[in-house]
Amino acid sequence: MGSVLKVGLTGGLACGKSFVGDALAELGCHVLQADRLGHEVLLPDGEAYAPVVREFGAGVLGGNGEIDRRALAAQVFGKPERLALLNSFVHPPVQRREAQWLAQVEAEDPHGIAVVEAAILIETGSYKRFDKLIVVTCDAAQQVQRSMQRDGASREEVLARLGRQMPVAEKRKFADFVVDTSGSKEDTVLQTRAVYESLRRIQEQ
Repeated sequence: MGSVLKVGLTGGLACGKSFVGDALAELGCHVLQADRLGHEVLLPDGEAYAPVVREFGAGVLGGNGEIDRRALAAQVFGKPERLALLNSFVHPPVQRREAQWLAQVEAEDPHGIAVVEAAILIETGSYKRFDKLIVVTCDAAQQVQRSMQRDGASREEVLARLGRQMPVAEKRKFADFVVDTSGSKEDTVLQTRAVYESLRRIQEQ
């Protein structure tokens, strides 16, 4: 092939995307967490900081002058037009940074596998930019349990968050590969290894 295989990694809330991403990195993939880029562009020296503060006001700033992501989330909750505005500040610089990262991987390891882990790849249509898509799933009860433990959120908050997201069953329809993390960590690692071996074969064709 001679060019990097671009793979999207997404999944349901608290299904273990990052765990699968870490396992792929250990197997030799290049892995980028797009959500981390989203944090970076909102930092005081990030591209989205000034427009967000100008548009949403000083009320979204914490005591340290950084954007308080919870306060910002509260401002766009249930307001699609405000959310679209926020996304218009955040998504373009995130996509530019992602493209720079892919170009760097291409230069350093042209036969490599580049994995971009992101929460809403399917919803935004971004999945179309990738050669293959991995969707991480687990059962709904586990999603609620894991999210409550991880985020310290109440059951109601988690259910509301799940209600705003595309159901995992729907996401599966877009997947080239599915990793189900409902079982043990060892089982998840075995599934991830099998996906990696398939990606390697595709890359070597």
